[in-house]
Amino acid sequence: MSQQSNAAATPSTSPSMVNWELAAKTAANLAPAGPALKGSEISAAVENLRLMAERSVPHVHEISRLEAARDLRDSEVLVVDRASWAKANTQSFAVMMDPVLRALAAKQALAAKESGGRPVQGSSSATFGATVTGAQLGGALAFLSSKVLGQYDPFAALAASNNGHQQAAGGRLLLVAPNIITVERELKVDPADFRLWVCLHEQTHRVQFAAAPWLRHHMMGEIEKLGTLLVGDSDNFGERLLQAAKQMGNKPGQAEKIAKDAAGQGPSRGGMLDLLQNPDQKAALSHLTAVMSLLEGHANVVMDGVDQRIVPTVRTIRQRFNSRGKDRGVIEKFIRNLLGLDAKMRQYSDGAKFVRDVVAVVGMDGFNNVWSQEKNLPTEAEIHNARLWVERMGL
Repeated sequence: MSQQSNAAATPSTSPSMVNWELAAKTAANLAPAGPALKGSEISAAVENLRLMAERSVPHVHEISRLEAARDLRDSEVLVVDRASWAKANTQSFAVMMDPVLRALAAKQALAAKESGGRPVQGSSSATFGATVTGAQLGGALAFLSSKVLGQYDPFAALAASNNGHQQAAGGRLLLVAPNIITVERELKVDPADFRLWVCLHEQTHRVQFAAAPWLRHHMMGEIEKLGTLLVGDSDNFGERLLQAAKQMGNKPGQAEKIAKDAAGQGPSRGGMLDLLQNPDQKAALSHLTAVMSLLEGHANVVMDGVDQRIVPTVRTIRQRFNSRGKDRGVIEKFIRNLLGLDAKMRQYSDGAKFVRDVVAVVGMDGFNNVWSQEKNLPTEAEIHNARLWVERMGL
């Protein structure tokens, strides 16, 4: 795919603990090539995806009953290739991690001052660490770039303003054309139907943030809160990270059991998320997990709310799409476990069950109270027991 956008602009550099520019370049260089297509085929696919993205919005409105779907001018839709998606995500990571990295830099500088040493910031060891971290992040994004069909980025405007670019006030929806084409070919499904089906999910995220304009800043605040808590416990974090790496070599299921025992409560979330030990850290992560489960689950419910009138081959698409992943290779399974991607998939199912259970009791209009204000967001316990949320809302 050669059609890209300024979504791939290089992120600005905050405290030099992560070389964001290197991360973007590494991701672009390592991102696997998409399917071989002629120039005319690329143009046709891009235009068709834009068309399907536009067509999906009225259906999102009909199913979700969110009036925000009528006017989405505060955000934009971009059709990108894998390298552009990966580069765009370095921007978002830079925005999300900026307050955390600044707090960690301040802590390290204070520690160096108190010990009589020179500040870590700007030293050769810090530069080396930033280079290694940037390269690692770039490699991870390159891997993920071939897996993601689409993504709504609510922090795009913040990233763009940091880089001096003009950007819609809200976020941006990225549709990764080569991945969508690859999957529709693998599944042997109707391209137009599959693209519309995918767009239903991704446009729902766009509508969610339009319906709850406070949600972007709320999530930023919660991410900063969790990051600050991790910074405060950074002395022990490296040791736990090393222990988690050792557990990756255990038999299937054994690492998860060890993590559950170490945590002392709740199911293992997988990957690096199991490193959290502090109760405040767990509480902050629990809230973010609940919010992400809500967003992903709601999008899945909307996507699955279509019938054959809207997507004629939807039954075939659902069946074949849900059976994907059974033949993953050992290396891919390892990386998915390390990054917590299977935990991400559990968010889809947990959140979807919550939405369906709430709607079954109070209807979609009753469920839509969730977008009104921060205190209406479900807790993680409520995600697993929708009746608790219904009762707390007085519905």
